[in-house]
Amino acid sequence: MRDVHPTAIVEAGVELGADVEIGPYAVVRAGTVLGDGVTVGEHAVLGKRPKLGPKSVAKGGDLPGLVVGAGSTISTHAIVYAGTVLGERVIIGDQAFVRERCTIGSGTVIGRGVTVENDTVIGEGCRVQSQSYITAKSLLEDDVFIAPCVVTTNDNFMGRTERRHALLRGPTIRRGARIGGAVCLCPGIEIGEEAFIGAGAVVTKDVPAGTVMVGVPARVLRDVPEDELRRNGG
Repeated sequence: MRDVHPTAIVEAGVELGADVEIGPYAVVRAGTVLGDGVTVGEHAVLGKRPKLGPKSVAKGGDLPGLVVGAGSTISTHAIVYAGTVLGERVIIGDQAFVRERCTIGSGTVIGRGVTVENDTVIGEGCRVQSQSYITAKSLLEDDVFIAPCVVTTNDNFMGRTERRHALLRGPTIRRGARIGGAVCLCPGIEIGEEAFIGAGAVVTKDVPAGTVMVGVPARVLRDVPEDELRRNGG
């Protein structure tokens, strides 16, 4: 059984699994695949195609349809682009925005108002909380926690010079790392497994695994306590 609101727009070529629910005024573009039990909120847009600016460094070309795994929820006013794959039981919060060629693993929650830019990989069981910005070409491994209003960056030249194109890269955040509220992560840095970044820090260099870093610029404070490590049940 499917429940598609009469005001919703579902274009030809969309594949709908069993027990899909599509709310009022939602738009599902051609080529989108929705797995069993997917819920689409009011005014959400799924499978949008990007329109790139003349100086955009994002890759153009044809894109496959958006794929949304079984049991996932796309909430009110969220937008998820074509070429992206969402695993099972993913939640995309109200007014969140996920660009093309992203992969988001099963059980991950993308909070209200979060932006996930193009060509980003987010693993399973992650939590990206409200109003955070995940820049293009970032990698978040499994079980990463991102607190509200975190900002990630990928361009040390801020739009100047051609050589920046080959160097554009967001942060790599390894398994189980935790990033505190309003942290800023500079381009290309690596946050080690199980690392902890205190609120408001500006991280300008790689962070060793299992360490706590705080401050502006961020510095090592101590090791993460043993009882907080995931291997010890933390």
